[in-house]
Amino acid sequence: MELLPGDWIHAAAARCGSKHALVCADGTWSYDRLAREVEQCQHALAAAGVGRGQVVAWLGLNSAPMLAMLFACARVGALFVPMNWRLAPPEHRAMLAECDPVLMFADAPFATPSAAQAVAPAHTRCVAAGADLPAGWLPWAAFIEAGALAPRTADSAQHAAIEPQTPLLLCYTSGSTGRPKGVLLSHDALCANADASVDMHGMSDADRVLTTLPLFHVGGLNIQTLPALRQGCTVVLHAKFDAEATLAAIEQHRITLTVLVPAQLDAVMALPRWPAVDLSSLHAISTGSTVVPERLVRATHARGVPLIQVWGATETSPIAACQHADEAYHTVCSSGRAAKGVALRIADIDGQPLPTGQSGEILVRGRNVMSGYWRDPDATARALVDGWYHSGDRGRLDADGFLWVDGRLKDMIISGGENVSPAEVETVLQESPDIAEASVVGRPDTRWGELVVAVVVPRPGASLTPATVMARLDGRIARYKQPKQVFIVDALPRTALGKVRKEDVRALVARLADEAATAPPSRESTA
Repeated sequence: MELLPGDWIHAAAARCGSKHALVCADGTWSYDRLAREVEQCQHALAAAGVGRGQVVAWLGLNSAPMLAMLFACARVGALFVPMNWRLAPPEHRAMLAECDPVLMFADAPFATPSAAQAVAPAHTRCVAAGADLPAGWLPWAAFIEAGALAPRTADSAQHAAIEPQTPLLLCYTSGSTGRPKGVLLSHDALCANADASVDMHGMSDADRVLTTLPLFHVGGLNIQTLPALRQGCTVVLHAKFDAEATLAAIEQHRITLTVLVPAQLDAVMALPRWPAVDLSSLHAISTGSTVVPERLVRATHARGVPLIQVWGATETSPIAACQHADEAYHTVCSSGRAAKGVALRIADIDGQPLPTGQSGEILVRGRNVMSGYWRDPDATARALVDGWYHSGDRGRLDADGFLWVDGRLKDMIISGGENVSPAEVETVLQESPDIAEASVVGRPDTRWGELVVAVVVPRPGASLTPATVMARLDGRIARYKQPKQVFIVDALPRTALGKVRKEDVRALVARLADEAATAPPSRESTA
C-alpha cells in the first residue's frame, strides 16, 4: 500500500536518518530531526484537541517548522491552510472567516495585533514564536511543551485512521468570480502529484532541490518540495525569493533541480553575473504558472540547462502536463504531455472531445485532481463534470500528445506567477463613492507576463487621478493585485446589450498605453 504523506518523513528517516533534509534559515535539519519535529507537532496538535477535519492555518514565510506542521496535520487528519502572507489584512480576515481554523500559527513578523490577531476569528487559538506576543497568544514553546506532556494514545489512533481520500491541504486560489476559493487536496492527490513530479524530473534521493517559491502556492509546495522530501532529497529552502541568493545557492549547494517562474527567471537573468554563474550542477529548471516567453526558454537553454515546463492549477495539485528534460530542446514552449497518471482532453463548449490539433478547453482527470471547493458545492459541480476538471484554459494537443496552451477562457490575470482576479479588484474599486465603474484587465509585459491595469469611470462631479484611485486600494488588497496602470475614461466599451466587453477594454488599454508612452502623463499612471 502506498505511503500517505503523514508517513513520508518517517520512512525517509528510516532510510537515511542522518542525511540533510532541509537547509534553511532555521538551520540544517536531518531527516531524523525533521521526523522528531513532526512528532512533536503531532502530539501538540492532539493535546490541543485538533483532529480529523479541523483546520489549522499557517501565516509565515517558508520555514522548516511550517513543513513540520503540515506533516503533523497529515498524521492527525487535520486540514492545513498555508496562508498567503502577501495579502492585506481584510483579505486574511475574509479567508479565515470562511475556513474557520481552530489554530493559527504566525511567524514573528505577523504576530502583531494589526497583522494577525485582528484578522483571526475570536475563537481561533493563535500561536507564534517570539518573546513579545499579543495578549492571548500562546508561545510556540508552550504549545510544543503541552504536547510533550500529553498521553500518546489519542494521536496514534488518529494517525492510524487516516484514509487516502481524507483532505489534507486547503489552498486558496483566486477565482473568476472575484472571491478566492478554497481548494481541497486529499492525501491521495498529493501522492499522485508526487509520483508525477518524480517521473517529470527523474528525481532520486541524490537530488539537491532549491525552493524559492512561497510554500503557500502549490507551485512552491508541490512541484518539487514535498516530492523531494518523500524521495529523501536535500531541500535548500529560502524564506522568500531573492535573485542573487538564488544564484549563490545554486553554486554553493550544487543544486540539481529548482522551480523558477518567468518573473524569477527574468530577475536572475538581469543580474550582471548571470552569464558566468556556474550552473553545471543543474539537471533542469522547471517553470510554469503562465505562458513562458520563448526568449526565456532560449536563454536558459543557451546556458546548457533544460527549461522544462509544467502546466496545471491549484485544482490539479498542480502537475497535470509536463515536459521531461530530454524533450525540452525540441518542444520549445510546449507544456509537455499528460503527466504520469493524468489524462488530458480538449473539449468544446459542451464538453465534447475535439480532434487533434483543434483548440478548446483543457480538461484534466486523475487522482491528482481536487476533491472540490471548500463549502461550495455549486462551484465544485461546475468545475468537476463526470470526473473531469474543467480548467478554463484553452489549448490543443498535437499528434504526439504534446499540449500547447493558447490562453485562458477564464477572465484571469497572471502577473509574476500570481493569479489576480479582475472581479476582485473591480469590487474593491467600485466601493469608492467617486468611482462609477471599473474594469480590470491584463496587459502583456515582457518581465511580469501581464500587468494589472484598471480602467475607471468617475461618478459625475468627482475628481479622480490615477494616484487617488490607487490610494483607495492601499491596504485593501495585496500589492501584487494593485494596478500598475490606471486609465480614467468617460465610459467603458459595451455591447448593444450593455455588457462590458473585456476584449474591447483590452484594445482600449493598448491604445491608451501607446498614447501615454508618447505624451506627458495626464490620464495614466505607471506607479
